[in-house]
Amino acid sequence: MRSASDLLNLDDEFSASELELRARVREFVDRRVRPHIAGWFDRAHFPVELVPELAELGLLGLHLPGYGCAGGTAVDYGIAIQELEAGDSGIRTFVSVQGSLAMSAIHKHGSEVQKQEWLPRMARGEVIGCFGLTEAGAGSDPSSMTTSARLEAGEWVLNGAKRWIGLASIADIAIIWAKTDEGLRGFVVPTDSPGFTATPIEPKLSMRASVQCDIRLADVRLPEDAVLPGAVGLKGPFSCLNEARYGIAWGAVGAARDCFDQALSYALERRQFDKPLAGFQLTQQKLVNWALEIQKGQLLALHLGRLKDAGRLQHHMISAAKLNNTRMAIEIAREARAVIGANGITLDYSPLRHANNLESVRTYEGTDEVHTLILGQHITGISAFRA
Repeated sequence: MRSASDLLNLDDEFSASELELRARVREFVDRRVRPHIAGWFDRAHFPVELVPELAELGLLGLHLPGYGCAGGTAVDYGIAIQELEAGDSGIRTFVSVQGSLAMSAIHKHGSEVQKQEWLPRMARGEVIGCFGLTEAGAGSDPSSMTTSARLEAGEWVLNGAKRWIGLASIADIAIIWAKTDEGLRGFVVPTDSPGFTATPIEPKLSMRASVQCDIRLADVRLPEDAVLPGAVGLKGPFSCLNEARYGIAWGAVGAARDCFDQALSYALERRQFDKPLAGFQLTQQKLVNWALEIQKGQLLALHLGRLKDAGRLQHHMISAAKLNNTRMAIEIAREARAVIGANGITLDYSPLRHANNLESVRTYEGTDEVHTLILGQHITGISAFRA
């Protein structure tokens, strides 16, 4: 079903198979997420029971070829992510962390043995992964991390701490990035390893239907082959972050579209001064402005997807889309809550829930400021990150 925000018939820009995928994921969200998300958000509960269903839909590692993964296109992945985030950012985050971060790290940088051991089971949802890069003192600047790994008698010994690590307390493996004598390296760490501890961060005002954790690593010992052989330096984790950032550009459009649809439905039904709210000029102006921004965000995400599938996507383009679309979505979510009025502060309606979630989405995988400076460096040729 076409949203009223599709002023330009952008559905015509998608293939039949892409629209079929969108319909399948949208039906799943309508059936399994929307009826329950208010309760999950209220109780700060991540519905782990959805994991096998997400796997059955082929959404875990959707864009990765081989190893039991669906091998879909970048646009396929974006479409699925957009529909999941229209339900809730927390559900989209699970698929993003599992596929674009943990699975992507192994797929891009792992040995053949690591790929065969982990990726098929992760695609089936039998193994959950997390991605440990951020630290309490190293967010936007991961090069300042203090987590370390040293090779000692044929074993890696990891020490340090990570923060804001999605899924860590329910994960079976963690991709941990640590400093070594040869530079930054990634490690596949079973979460039942002695010395590994993951603690959910509570209470939260955002991403409540998701899991974010503190990780402690105290003399965690791993075999020598636990290291990801294909990644040395920051390019390793950044290649995975770009996958996640690309997905966010699509997901934010889904959240914005859901806010638009809910506010429009409410405005058509709610009557004040003997007419529907939708009949007032100020309300119509809001709806028009939102629809225009959603259309631009959709075009931007789709253009990125087509470029990615053609092998022509550049890093600064991802920053442009992530910055623009999250900024657009959070403004629409806030204004849509205002159209719904006092009722909008309840969990009967989605915009304020989306707005709260988007505060996190806007921050992780690069803040507005970081992406602004990435674009500024691209435009001027001058890095503003360091003196």
